[in-house]
Amino acid sequence: LSVLAKLQRNPRLSNLSLNNIETTWNSFMKILQSIWNTTIEYFSISNVKLQGQLDFTDFNYFDTSLKTLSIQQVVSDVFNFPQSKIYKIFSNMNIQNFTVSGTRMIHMLCPSQISPFLYLDFSNNLLTDTVFENCRSLTKLKTFILRINQLKKLTNIVHMTKEMKSLQQLDISQNSIGYDDNEEVCFWTKSLLNLNMSSNVLTDSVFSCLPPKIKILDLHKNRIQSIPKGVLQLESLQELNIAFNSLADLPGCGTFSSLSVLILDHNVVSRPSADFFQSCQKIRSLKAGNNPFQCTCELREFIKNIGQVPRGVVEDWPDSYKCDYPESYKGTPLKDFHPSQLSCNTALLIVTVGATMLLLTVTMTLLCIYLDLPWYLRMVFQWTQTRRRARNLPLEELQRTLQFHAFISYSGHDSAWVKNELVPNLEKEDVRICLHERNFVPGKSIVENIVNCIEKSYKSIFVLTPNFVQSEWCHYEPYFAHHNLFHAGSDNLILILLEPIPQYSIPSSYHKLKSPMARRTYLEWPKEKSKRGLFWVNLRAAINIKLMERATEVSHTSNYSHPSS
Repeated sequence: LSVLAKLQRNPRLSNLSLNNIETTWNSFMKILQSIWNTTIEYFSISNVKLQGQLDFTDFNYFDTSLKTLSIQQVVSDVFNFPQSKIYKIFSNMNIQNFTVSGTRMIHMLCPSQISPFLYLDFSNNLLTDTVFENCRSLTKLKTFILRINQLKKLTNIVHMTKEMKSLQQLDISQNSIGYDDNEEVCFWTKSLLNLNMSSNVLTDSVFSCLPPKIKILDLHKNRIQSIPKGVLQLESLQELNIAFNSLADLPGCGTFSSLSVLILDHNVVSRPSADFFQSCQKIRSLKAGNNPFQCTCELREFIKNIGQVPRGVVEDWPDSYKCDYPESYKGTPLKDFHPSQLSCNTALLIVTVGATMLLLTVTMTLLCIYLDLPWYLRMVFQWTQTRRRARNLPLEELQRTLQFHAFISYSGHDSAWVKNELVPNLEKEDVRICLHERNFVPGKSIVENIVNCIEKSYKSIFVLTPNFVQSEWCHYEPYFAHHNLFHAGSDNLILILLEPIPQYSIPSSYHKLKSPMARRTYLEWPKEKSKRGLFWVNLRAAINIKLMERATEVSHTSNYSHPSS
């Protein structure tokens, strides 16, 4: 206080800041009073710790040069006096700019007479919707900041500010404000031009409760999904920020005829309207990046229109504008997305597909003639004859011909795994294996050897890898084995997935391979050695359980029993 008394004698001092102050409430008010009667115009006091009682009540507001007072980050012990004393002193200050921020203030009184306040910043406090309720003495106030408080209902805020006839800028961001369109009609003060309602819980209904002459509107980080049609015509709106919401499209400018700045990044815009730039011809800044764009034919026109607007109009282009779908284009910048004319022209596509199909039909016909189709028919006939002979065998003969537990079909590229892993682990448990390199009979055709081995085996094991699919040898085996199993009326097929096989890599013509893969449970070969013991247990159990069922079935049919293999 003695230092401030000396400062009073310095007529050239106009700006003073005090930081890190620890004092009593009475001394704090005396500091303010001493500043009031100096030449200081701008006074800021921050990081203040207060304690004790407040007996200072008669504040002298006369003869001051002060224009701006800022009080920030105040901590106080438990109040043991009515807080209304503080609010009364603050509310009647005859200055233009007043800030009380970060003080946990819970209320503020309405000035007792027409206040000279032009700027009020009450951010980061605990104020509720009742602040300045029915207050008619803030008619000169132009800027009011209530960011980070405890505001809840938009209609209460509308009611609070409607008597602020000069209010132009209102910041009520970072609260918990919501609006129900079933509530009373909104009548904002007509002077309001700049409104910040970001980081609240507002929905689409907020567009039915907006100031009629608003020029700048910030609604980012709310819960808006769309801008309803038929909303109030906001012909003066120039800047609209609706980033970080859930809008699926760019809004047209039918209701925002003066819109020049639109911020719409971080929404869910996937297919923006191609006519946006035609609808919003006054747009000089568009920020719509970081959206999940679907790079399809519908997006071509929008990308084309971006290229026709002046450079710099589309903010963050092209870095923040990337494809999210389809997967093949994910991460591709929109500027590099160039679908072919054929893929986007339905009529041209139909003609092209038709011509291609005709050409393909002719080609396939010629291939059937020149690639010896009779040879394929002869193979099928050979297999049918073999089945007929096997079906005519008596039961005793059928039992005698079942010589193996399993016939193994695999690609030559995977023979190392079959010979080093599969066969040794099965044969050490007395499982009899049929392999083409040691059990095919010389002199017989490949088809007949395959059919004979399958017919003499209880199970058919297929080792599935991409090499298996691509091997012409293995294309024959699943066809006949699967056909045989279906005719036998039992489930004797075991699929071992040695390597992953993408479904699209299997040609559609190989339906005898696609069908069992789609319908049956795989035994996957584990990469971790610790899991392989369980793999072998499952594989041997699948063979043995089936053998017992087969033996029992034969026993009941022939009325005699035979040892189970």
